[in-house]
Amino acid sequence: MLLIYSLALYVAVPIACLGMLLRSVREPQYRRGFASRFGLGGSLAGDTLWIHAASVGEVHAAESLVRSLLSAHPDMRLALTTMTPAGLERVRALFGTEVDARLIPFDLPGAAARFLRRVRPRAAVILETELWPNLYRACNHLGIPILIASARLSETSMHRYRRFAALGRALFAGDVRIAAQSEQDARRFIAIGADPARTSVTGNLKYDFTLPSGVLDRGAELRVRYAPGRPLWVAGSTHAGEEAQLLQSHRSILATHPNAVLALAPRHRDRFAAVADWLERERMPFLRHSAGAAATQNANIVLVDTLGELLMFYAASDVSFVGGTLVPVGGHNLLEPAALARPVLIGPYYANTGEIARQLLAAGALEVIADAPSLTRSLLRVLGNSALRERAGAAGREVIEANRGALQKVLAVMEALLTDRNAAL
Repeated sequence: MLLIYSLALYVAVPIACLGMLLRSVREPQYRRGFASRFGLGGSLAGDTLWIHAASVGEVHAAESLVRSLLSAHPDMRLALTTMTPAGLERVRALFGTEVDARLIPFDLPGAAARFLRRVRPRAAVILETELWPNLYRACNHLGIPILIASARLSETSMHRYRRFAALGRALFAGDVRIAAQSEQDARRFIAIGADPARTSVTGNLKYDFTLPSGVLDRGAELRVRYAPGRPLWVAGSTHAGEEAQLLQSHRSILATHPNAVLALAPRHRDRFAAVADWLERERMPFLRHSAGAAATQNANIVLVDTLGELLMFYAASDVSFVGGTLVPVGGHNLLEPAALARPVLIGPYYANTGEIARQLLAAGALEVIADAPSLTRSLLRVLGNSALRERAGAAGREVIEANRGALQKVLAVMEALLTDRNAAL
């Protein structure tokens, strides 16, 4: 089965490379670091710990863990990999030269071996659900233990892996430890081959983040700049197919609140220009945040066409909608607006953040809407009721505080892994 999987990758990878090269015409960052997709790149000297975070969301989730490891092991080099150029960009913005940042290779046997020869990690920490049979097999061959931290596995993925049991055996043949988000996740990993004795429940690292200093002050500045004395709602991390529904809702909001402002933040940088062109075709007055203009009364939309500032816009808002949920993407970070005590709205597609959504929903901090009309009704209710906004915001913050603590549990598992590894050397 592993051979069939690898052969399928040998067919798929050239197609993926062609797609990346074509995309790089519009986004040059897809050309940078391309060699690392095949395990090439500089070699690291000394003790190295390898951490993998798939994309921007996982990089943010890993921040507290990375900083704790840097502090606890100042003599150990940290290599941090990610799958996407945006994730790599975020790693470099957060950590600079404190970590070695590179793209993870394709899961080809040769690429995995080259990557491990260059990085030579003492141990690996993989966040959430990154299960790569050839890479795990190469780690096992070299005696590199793996910790899957903040591990989660959906019911659908569990059944898929159980249908291909040989891949499960390849994944968990070596020293692979699971620090699961929940009891349910732990049971699912055990069902696909994880060792029960090496599986524990530590919680979700995403709850253990710290808001950047000054974020509330920066949010207040944005509020004064774009919506002084005006209602402001934010739609963050939006995807194609969502903006039209959000604009429809905003137009309905303007009938009741004619000075309301929508801060619209597309998820991907390559869509900024396309969304701006679309707003012009819709004859909707808007401002581009990157242009540095101040608000005017006839502009009811701010296009957030920069990276790394969505959190500040959440801080400026009365209520926040989190994208990737009105279309079948699965949703993005719900904890950022909740940590800022903002009511949170999402659409029906939130599988990527299911457990977090359920907790916020049960606490009254979040509302799931079905479409543009129901979004309008929810926004009108929340914007018109300051007590409701305060109550929902406080509930979200309480959920986060109640779920903190995963970081220390994961660090304890990590230290045990490193101790066992040292004893084995």
